[in-house]
Amino acid sequence: YDRPAAEISAAGFLSWRRRVLNGAPSAYNRRSMRLFSEISRLLAAEGLDFSRVQYTVIDGKGGYFQNVKKLAEFSETKIVVCGRKGAVSVEGEKLTLGKYFAGDLVVYGDISKAERIR
Repeated sequence: YDRPAAEISAAGFLSWRRRVLNGAPSAYNRRSMRLFSEISRLLAAEGLDFSRVQYTVIDGKGGYFQNVKKLAEFSETKIVVCGRKGAVSVEGEKLTLGKYFAGDLVVYGDISKAERIR
């Protein structure tokens, strides 16, 4: 609204609240989704795929894995994590699982090898 908040009627507020709660698309949401789509398309053209497992290994500490959908194999020396596309095999010593929430997984231990499989 272009009017000061004191001038907005109760009906106007309820109409605004209904649009917000029902998820009516706003110009901001359309622009941000369009920007996200464009960034994803450009990165995909460069060979990056966000549906694959993304990972970072910290020498001697463990690793952080994103886009994990399931755990296919787990032992003290080998862990296999799967994403929507492909999987990652992690080998090392004294491997343990840390947190697993919303597709993010933390692996503790001395990781000696991480490679994409499938």
